[in-house]
Amino acid sequence: MQNYSLDDTYIKDLDPQTHEFAITTKDLRVFYGDKEAVHGVSLPFERYKITALIGASGSGKSTFLRSLNRMNDNIEGSQVTGEIMYRGVDINSDAIDVYEMRKHIGMVFQRPNPFAKSIYDNITFAPRRFGEKRKAVLDELVETSLKQAALWDQVKDNLYQSGLSLSGGQQQRLCIARAIAMKPDVLLMDEPASALDPISTSTVEDTLMALKDQYTIIIVTHNMQQAARISDYTAFFYSGQALEFDETRKIFTRPKIKATDDYVSGHFG
Repeated sequence: MQNYSLDDTYIKDLDPQTHEFAITTKDLRVFYGDKEAVHGVSLPFERYKITALIGASGSGKSTFLRSLNRMNDNIEGSQVTGEIMYRGVDINSDAIDVYEMRKHIGMVFQRPNPFAKSIYDNITFAPRRFGEKRKAVLDELVETSLKQAALWDQVKDNLYQSGLSLSGGQQQRLCIARAIAMKPDVLLMDEPASALDPISTSTVEDTLMALKDQYTIIIVTHNMQQAARISDYTAFFYSGQALEFDETRKIFTRPKIKATDDYVSGHFG
């Protein structure tokens, strides 16, 4: 693979007076033991927009994404330094209640991972754990979440069948519904359509486009067409750094950095 200068970067500066941010990072670094996997990434994520993180495998984008709701805390030997600002609070602080924070910053993983429970119980699992016992409230939450995930019409008559009985695309939308049942501000998505067929992928993309009116979405994807179709902003990761961040249409038509141009045009390597 061609070596690119890590000093050659372009990060679009979004004016906080004209853009409302859901999350910003400042000099975010992720270490696994002595290895530095993410090198000082500073990025703004605008509220009610979709931001795509693109780059080759091993470029640090998924590691960076997981740090945004402290998922790297679960990895032995990992350390995350720098700031992750959410609602004026650095959620990378030791003083943060991580479980409470994850109510506001939800995550959907690469492969659908519904619980071995009914569709209804998948949606209500977390709200119940946080103390919600009223059936009328839970019923409304199930319906609303499944409607937002574009799954209600397909499962409304079978809410007590296992979530594992659904197709792959339906399972992933169930996982999206499960995440938004906690009414988070931010949805982190790590290649949520990579294991799906093209029709299911299209349905998930349509779901995300509809959800951005209510949620800020940050998505890791290897699919350049997907990033171009659904995202408002794109950050290109290379060798643990965010080399370029800009509006998606500019990243794909007028990138500032040669490495970005090579990647999006298929000449990377």
